[in-house]
Amino acid sequence: MSRFIEPFSLKGSHVALEPLAREHASALASAAGDGELWRLWYTSVPSPDTVGRYIETALEMREAAGALPFAVRDATGTIVGSTRYFNVDAVNRRLEIGHTWYAQRVQRTPLNTECKLLLLGYAFESLHCIAVEFRTHWMNHQSRAAIARLGAKQDGVLRSHQVAADGSLRDTVVFSIIAAEWPTVRRHLQYKLGGQ
Repeated sequence: MSRFIEPFSLKGSHVALEPLAREHASALASAAGDGELWRLWYTSVPSPDTVGRYIETALEMREAAGALPFAVRDATGTIVGSTRYFNVDAVNRRLEIGHTWYAQRVQRTPLNTECKLLLLGYAFESLHCIAVEFRTHWMNHQSRAAIARLGAKQDGVLRSHQVAADGSLRDTVVFSIIAAEWPTVRRHLQYKLGGQ
């Protein structure tokens, strides 16, 4: 039986996405070091010395749950972060885009806008999803604002939803884009890219 999501790559003008592999470890460690992103207590960005385990966990999620983790390259071909499809629900044609992080130097650039345009386009136009979710920590205000800028709508907050690695409780903010909204969101993202 084929999987709902088979590995594939996507490429735009500002970003290229390719299936995550163990060979990406060194480049991802370098990307995570740009801004010491792992120090943000409300995120799950790997430190340079935990990138190997991060990749193994992502690959296990791919095999066990049908997720698809990606390495993210900028226009120069340099790996600058990672993202993935996960929480895949093939029966209900839903998935989540998350585990997204980028080197500090490419944050708030056209790279993320185009990355989401490509991932959403594939989800709605090739996989025929009826909804795509985004989730983030309540305290991650930068992520919440970025998700809202995409055109996603906030569905709600899951209070004390998860126990973090440090033992704190995470309130999770849930956003989504539904299939009927995709044409407008696509146009919005295309407009943003044209103006950036």
